[in-house]
Parts: sequence; structure tokens; C-alpha cells
Amino acid sequence: MSVAATSPARTKVLLDTDIGSDIDDAVCLAYLLANPACELMGVTTVSGEAVLRARMASVLCRIAGQDVPIYPGREKPLLRGRWYQARAKQAEKLDRWPHQKDFPPGEAVEQMRRTIRAHPGEVTLLAIGAMTNVAALFAADPEAAGMLERLVLMGGVFSNRLPKVGPLEWNAIQDRFATAVVYEQRVPVHRSVGLDVTCQVRMKADEVRERFQVPLLEPVLDFAEVWFAGGIDEIVFHDPLAATTIFDDDICRFTRGRVRVELASDVVPGMTHFEAQADGPHEVALEVDPARFFAEYFSVFD
Repeated sequence: MSVAATSPARTKVLLDTDIGSDIDDAVCLAYLLANPACELMGVTTVSGEAVLRARMASVLCRIAGQDVPIYPGREKPLLRGRWYQARAKQAEKLDRWPHQKDFPPGEAVEQMRRTIRAHPGEVTLLAIGAMTNVAALFAADPEAAGMLERLVLMGGVFSNRLPKVGPLEWNAIQDRFATAVVYEQRVPVHRSVGLDVTCQVRMKADEVRERFQVPLLEPVLDFAEVWFAGGIDEIVFHDPLAATTIFDDDICRFTRGRVRVELASDVVPGMTHFEAQADGPHEVALEVDPARFFAEYFSVFD
């Protein structure tokens, strides 16, 4: 029997990201590229300056030696509103790294649809930015949600145990109508890792500089210096935490229930509400093991 026949199947992942705003998107992409259990099927970018975001993603794919399809996606909210993170500020470091410059326009949603339909029941869609591309996918192809293996979101706030976090989270509120569409979908596994949990996995800038010394993390550290220059002295691993739960179910404890998205403009648009239900369509993370998370994250770079 050949080696290929005995090798465990890798998990097929589509990544939808607003890389270039918060540094954790790049931290997440590096993890997926380095993880031998992950088969990254494609990257789509969302929010303003989507092409710059695609170029940033291509930096990491080139260093990883992987020919991953990258498609710039939606630059405006689904219906109306404005982006809270419209600029890809970390793209100012692009000239320091080889990267792809040209990308096929207007094909992000179609590429997501084609990939899911080519591998029914096998693809995990990991969405770590505003949910505009994902909502557009489900609007264009209503069967796509049910053809996924899993939908994993970094977004929302689902408990009140961290009062400093507050009730809002960027990915959920940037395009509240898209967020509502995404939570209405029936997916075999519809998983959310919210801000109340991700805020428990953070690392100070000095430790980041010490630990991000492998080739794939070097451009991430370069992008991070833009982040640090803005007066932030740490990285919160929001998106990487969501990604690691794809490969280790025990990093977070999940509870089933139902998520509702606030749409009324006179309340708090985009706020997520969670009600625990044993047979609910959603599962949300309510607890995290930080030590287990960091062990998993850095293990793929050893």
C-alpha cells in the first residue's frame, strides 16, 4: 500500500478574511498554511481595499510554498452602511515581501460556491471578517450551506462573564444584515467563537517578537509592527482560536443554542443574542483552555 493511501485525509478549509486590519487574521492564515492537517482550498478577502488584502494573503502563501487560489471579495456591506475597518493598514509593508499583484475580479463568491459543490460535505468554511461574502454565497446558492461540513465563525459576543468586552464585536456589526443571513442558515455544524472567549488568549508584543521567528511568521511579525505602532502592545488571538477548534474540539467548550442578530437601528445593530437550547441550530464557545490553544497553535511551526 502506498504512503499516500495510508496518510490521514486533510481537512478542507476555505478562509474568508479581512486580513490587514487586525493582525490576528495574518496570524490565523499562517497557522492554516503550516498545519499539515489542513488543506487550504482558497482564500477570499472582504471589506475595503480587498485587493490589498489579497496581496497580503499571497505573501504568506508564497513563503509557505502553496499555490492557494486567492480572490478579492465584497468591498461594501450587503445592503447599506459603512465599514468600521475599511483600510488594510498593514499593507504598507507589502513592498518588503514578494507577492501576487493581480487577481481575477468579482469571482470570490463564485469560487466559494464551486469549491463547496465540488466537495459536498467535506469543506469547512472559516469566516473571520465581516460576513458579507458568506451571506452573498448563501444568497446566490441556497443549497451551499447544507453542503458544507462546517461553518466556523469568529464573531459575536455570547456571554456576560467578561464585562470589559461589552456587547459588540466588529465582524458581527460591520454588516449586520449579512450576519443575520448567515445565522439563518442550516449547516451540519454552525459554530461561533465569540469575542468574550477569544479575549482570553493574548500575548504581549515582546513575546510575539521572540516567538515569531520561523520563516512563515516573519512577514506576520512585520505586519504586526504596524499594529504595535498604533499603540497596541499585544496580539489577541481571536481568529487563530476559531481556526484551532477545527482541528482540536477540546480547546473550547461549546454549548448548543440559538443565535439571534439585532437589526433594529434604534437598539444596537449587529449585537448577537444567544439562548441555550439542547436542540438549537448553533453552537457557541463559552470556555477556552488558553494553554491548550497556544500549544496547538505553535505546534504546527515546530
